[in-house]
Amino acid sequence: MKLKEECGLFAIYSQSTEIADALQLGLFALQHRGQEAAGFAISDGRELRCYKDLGLIQDVFARGNVKLLRGHIGIAHTRYSTHGESARQENAQPFILKREGRWIALAHNGNLSNAAQLREELEEEGVYFNSTSDTESLLHLYVRARGTNPQQRWRALAAKVLGAYSVVMIDGDKLIAVRDPFGFRPLVLGRRGNDYCIASETAAFDILGAELIREIEPGEILVIDRDGLHSARLGLERPRRQCVFELIYFARPDSTLFGHNVYEFRKRCGARLAEKETHEIDIVVPVPDSGLPAALGYSRRLNKPLEFGLIRSHYIGRSFIEPYQESRIHKVRMKLLPLRDVLQDRRVALVDDSIVRGTTSRAIVHVLREFGAKEVHLRIASPPIIAPCYFGIDMPTREELVASSRAIPEITRFLGADSVVYLSVEELRQCVKDAESFCTACFTARYPEGSLPAEHPALEYLLPK
Repeated sequence: MKLKEECGLFAIYSQSTEIADALQLGLFALQHRGQEAAGFAISDGRELRCYKDLGLIQDVFARGNVKLLRGHIGIAHTRYSTHGESARQENAQPFILKREGRWIALAHNGNLSNAAQLREELEEEGVYFNSTSDTESLLHLYVRARGTNPQQRWRALAAKVLGAYSVVMIDGDKLIAVRDPFGFRPLVLGRRGNDYCIASETAAFDILGAELIREIEPGEILVIDRDGLHSARLGLERPRRQCVFELIYFARPDSTLFGHNVYEFRKRCGARLAEKETHEIDIVVPVPDSGLPAALGYSRRLNKPLEFGLIRSHYIGRSFIEPYQESRIHKVRMKLLPLRDVLQDRRVALVDDSIVRGTTSRAIVHVLREFGAKEVHLRIASPPIIAPCYFGIDMPTREELVASSRAIPEITRFLGADSVVYLSVEELRQCVKDAESFCTACFTARYPEGSLPAEHPALEYLLPK
């Protein structure tokens, strides 16, 4: 898929200069959020060292000799396709520059919905870009914003940008974290002894033995320096619209996100899905690995055996994450190994968390039949995706989404299944606390007011004719 972005952020402010291991381990816990590129920046408050490249975290950090670097402030980033082109080294993060004698480094998870306009304005002001990433625009906007401190600069910057941004950055001797007013992308604050940590998910704290303090709130600017924590507001108050797809798919099941235990949430979705079952089912088979919690909830509610009819090879990247659609079907056949003895002559409920294009699901249904399944009933623990995400999730164009222009019977035929059942939007809302605080635009095509520029193409088919 050639799309927007989903990335992982980790940062640390320490009383020690030995932060390299913690920086690498914290980001390593977020490898699932992107596999194209990684990078880090480490500062002692005066000098800053940055390295970024294509590849997995452990390989990039090894090439960058991170263990040899000293500093007490660090940020790190792992990515796949951002707003810029896929698989280009110059789009890797963090982005850095020197301004008025101090180093600034910035990494970003999200997507600016008015990125094209911002870039054009910056170019007219003489800014030269080294990448196609909207994160570079954020950095230039920050250094050009009016203000004598980070809080003032971010307030000025926030008045210009639309969309999703969770940010970690180094400005001189300060570590800064910012979350957009809607709170689309997650960002959490933790503590390990006297060190402060910031991450996209709580799983990054667990690997370090750090303790979760709280979420960084939507619209919050958090500055950490030698005097401690300093919290301020962007000055733009918006209704909270955190991304429900983080809970459905992206987050690790052992994370706590938006006040939800991700694993328990996915089990609830599976159990709610099972309440809709009208077919005779012999076994429940999860699509590994992300479909497993939902399948567990589904099987328990129906009192049907959960069987591992597909075994995943963990040496092939997640097909949703990989940037190029052409290789996807081939990778499905390489990474999902069917068990004939489990599938033979069984009526299978195949449970997955979501369907996007449908190419992966179609290939899996074909493989299950090839290995003896008598019937394949596809059960999806989320609603049909009918509209693209413009706030940082890897989604295709509306035309490429399997559910955008097809009714359920047509989707069933396209996928080659005996039946297909999704959760409805209302049923999904029943599985979360404070349902109004979640963005469900990919399921409803109703984008949060004020999140897109007026001329955005997504609004064309939403406006009354």
